[in-house]
Amino acid sequence: MAEVKVKVMKKTLQNDFTVLLLRLLPLYACILVTQAAFYGYNRMLLGPLTWSEIPMLLAGSLKFATVSIFYLNAPFIVLSLLPFRFRQKPGYQKALCWLYCVSNALGIVVLNMADIIYFRYAFKRITAEEMHFFRENDNTFDILFKGMGENWYLVLLGLLLVFLLVVVYKKIKYHPTEWENNWLYYGVGTLVLALAVPLWIIGVRGSTDMKARPVAISNVAYYTQSPQKGSLLLSNPFCLIRTLGLRQLEVLVYYDESELDRLYTPCHYPHLVQPPAAAGKNVVIFVLESFSREHSQYLAPHLNPHGGYTPFLDSLMQEGLVFTNAFANGMKSIEALPSILSSIPSYRTPFALLPQSLTELEALPGILAKQGYGTHFFCGASANQMGFEAFGNLCGIDRFHNREDYEKRHPERNDANVWGIWDMPFLQYVAEELNRQQTPFFTAVFTLSSHHPYDLPEEYVGKMPEGRSMVQPCVAYTDLSLRLFFETASKMPWYDNTLFIFVADHVSPQMADEETRTAKGNTAIIYFMYTPDHSVKGRYEHVTQQVDIMPTTLGLMGYDKPYFAFGRDVFNEPERKPLVVNCVQQTFQAITDTVSLYFDGERRLYVYSADDTLQLHNVMDMNSPSQHALERDLKAVLQSYYTHVANGDLRIPASGAGSKSAPAK
Repeated sequence: MAEVKVKVMKKTLQNDFTVLLLRLLPLYACILVTQAAFYGYNRMLLGPLTWSEIPMLLAGSLKFATVSIFYLNAPFIVLSLLPFRFRQKPGYQKALCWLYCVSNALGIVVLNMADIIYFRYAFKRITAEEMHFFRENDNTFDILFKGMGENWYLVLLGLLLVFLLVVVYKKIKYHPTEWENNWLYYGVGTLVLALAVPLWIIGVRGSTDMKARPVAISNVAYYTQSPQKGSLLLSNPFCLIRTLGLRQLEVLVYYDESELDRLYTPCHYPHLVQPPAAAGKNVVIFVLESFSREHSQYLAPHLNPHGGYTPFLDSLMQEGLVFTNAFANGMKSIEALPSILSSIPSYRTPFALLPQSLTELEALPGILAKQGYGTHFFCGASANQMGFEAFGNLCGIDRFHNREDYEKRHPERNDANVWGIWDMPFLQYVAEELNRQQTPFFTAVFTLSSHHPYDLPEEYVGKMPEGRSMVQPCVAYTDLSLRLFFETASKMPWYDNTLFIFVADHVSPQMADEETRTAKGNTAIIYFMYTPDHSVKGRYEHVTQQVDIMPTTLGLMGYDKPYFAFGRDVFNEPERKPLVVNCVQQTFQAITDTVSLYFDGERRLYVYSADDTLQLHNVMDMNSPSQHALERDLKAVLQSYYTHVANGDLRIPASGAGSKSAPAK
């Protein structure tokens, strides 16, 4: 009897899953056909394909197609596996057929065929942004309907695909397993549905790694470095659904174009004031997970009278160039990399998650690559677990080193926690790998061990400073890891000719001090530079931000060609005011040396003096000329940012035309 039950269960699982799979497979073929048509129609915009590109494009296409299919067919999948007997009735199966055919005809065929035409006009896939245009009576529908008339053969192809979907579906017959035992019937049916749920979650997330971020539009860069070809391997309804939750990218308009250009422009035309102190040096940027300013005794002695949690970094600061008043441009790791590597901030929505991030960028790695630098990125997490590789490709990084690479090099060791390889062994690996590279090189290293859940390797438990918050022992561990990295690297030939940059990705969610919990303090970070030959040294007391790293580094390296950046070279652009702009709790924050101003996009909300570290006394004065000037500068930055990002215009014009300076009067 038991053997019969096992056979029945096996037959049920095979029948239900096989039929469901066979019904979903034609949708992959359908998407592949629409992508081939997409390329054929837009090949002049996308550029030629090489045989070497095709395997990665197909792999990416499979991932994004899976997300599209699983999202769109979630009701169909659940209704196909419901553990009830009425599922066997012909009327129910006919209703399933209608649900499948109508939803996929609209979501897979119509939407992707419309994408083919729309891309030529908008140079982007249809996303939730277009839904806003529809509501505002935009001409998007006119474009699509006009395109359908002009491209009737695409309409015929779409109709043919719908017809084939219906025919193929009807060919795949459902043959229910008939048994009398209700306990067995409902029990096995529930098991089948329970098995399908985690598979569906994996499909829509795009990964079996539950720690990884769900796949986003910017992840196409993992499969191609061409933003245009990235659009080729995307599919709808993925683009539409994955952007529904994002805040609408509404362009804020305060000034006419000529006035805006006078107030602020992200186009830089360098005129070097100071001699380059780091010309020809290797560049290594350490992006330090959750390294808030409050952890450092050097930067915050009043918060750490008995010693901080970064003694090694503090010792380097005394010999380096310290930015004592530095701030993050975002609140998440995914917002930090665009700010640091490409001088593009994130405000209400992470830039890397926007469809507009799939455009050509003038990022620091790419600029240095054109100067003959090899470009690398190190992170102890699994490949693309945090989406870094995807955005790094857009920035011009050629080689990524991750957990898998470390484990290939050290297969005998087990040096990982929940996020990836512990910082101490991984930073030793970084030093070893850099010693294998030709110079000059650019390298970004992202640390992990000070991330939640704030655990330590067993041999260091109880040996780090106790801390006033859970993260601080982990910060101390990473600081020690950096000390050991420098002990190793200092014996290597590339070390002396290297510019090291240390910057936090954001403030830790574990905040020990009251002033760190304020809006301003919640973005106050560690940021400094160090060169072993002491060619870069001093203290910069004015406010600065992550987006200033790229322009300032280029200035220190003597780069004198035009480039695009939302930050400022703090040493060579005196016409640009020291100003920090970020976003806290959906409110824009403008920080200067003297005040912090808060703005909701329409009106000024609060103003606090820099001396008011706990932000207790609102000193907003609508008649204050200085506050009015700061609000004006903030509006200019916001309008410029949203205009350029919305238009995908993130490069210096090819003609070199544009404003030659960026005075913020």
